Amino acid sequence: MTTRGARSRLRVGVAKLASCDGCQLTILDLEEELLAIAERLDIVEFPEASSLRSAGPYDVLLVEGSVSSPDQAAEIVELRRQAKTLVTIGACATAGGIQALRNWSDHDAFRTAVYPRPELVESLDTATPISDHVKVDAQLVGCPISADHLRELLAALLVGRRPQIREEAVCLECKRRGYVCVMVATGTPCLGPLTQTGCGALCPAFGRGCYGCFGPREQPHAESLARTFAERTTGPADVARLFAGFTAWTPPFRSIVDQHGGPPGRTPGGPATKEGVGDARR
Repeated sequence: MTTRGARSRLRVGVAKLASCDGCQLTILDLEEELLAIAERLDIVEFPEASSLRSAGPYDVLLVEGSVSSPDQAAEIVELRRQAKTLVTIGACATAGGIQALRNWSDHDAFRTAVYPRPELVESLDTATPISDHVKVDAQLVGCPISADHLRELLAALLVGRRPQIREEAVCLECKRRGYVCVMVATGTPCLGPLTQTGCGALCPAFGRGCYGCFGPREQPHAESLARTFAERTTGPADVARLFAGFTAWTPPFRSIVDQHGGPPGRTPGGPATKEGVGDARR
């Protein structure tokens, strides 16, 4: 029987689209663990870490960032073609990221307001998650991703099993760590009941409400929590603001933002108010 040591190492790539590179830095933040990872995986493409480049093919490709320009829309199709397994990492890649807030506004209007030569800026009307464009095999959510989730993903890839990542709300993490519920104690709005855990309940640990960085958990009751927020805030704009964060473009959060007038600062005529914005998978 062939042993794991005798097999060829998996060819792994790391790529980025429109993002801040924070999720790639989480990989680098593994620090001394990277040596053990490099002994078991052949990292052939990782511009954040090395000038060595590879156009593929890849056994596993980790991709950070949303699709925000025509070049990126074409690039992700080619990356998908080169990857046996494509894993999206971070809120931008899995949910459109904070830049997806532009989807509610007139793209040409704000581009003209910001740039002296807007015709030179090639960007799409929308910033969308990678799964809107190509098939995705797995994802790591978060802004940035969890180092623990990343370790589990890499371990699962090495032995050929499914990653074991908890599908539960931030509230359960608060309970396990003994944190006081900010909604109960101080009336602070918190997305913890809806949000996938992974951050260690960082914000509630400091008396702040969860911002939803890891996106909605499975089957979130967003409508119910929005009604609770409406009773404790000054109006619909406040409710929309609470949901319009790093993962606002996910369907559960987006529906609440839409119902309450869109995110703060939106301009009329944005793609989100028109039909046809959604799955562009090819």
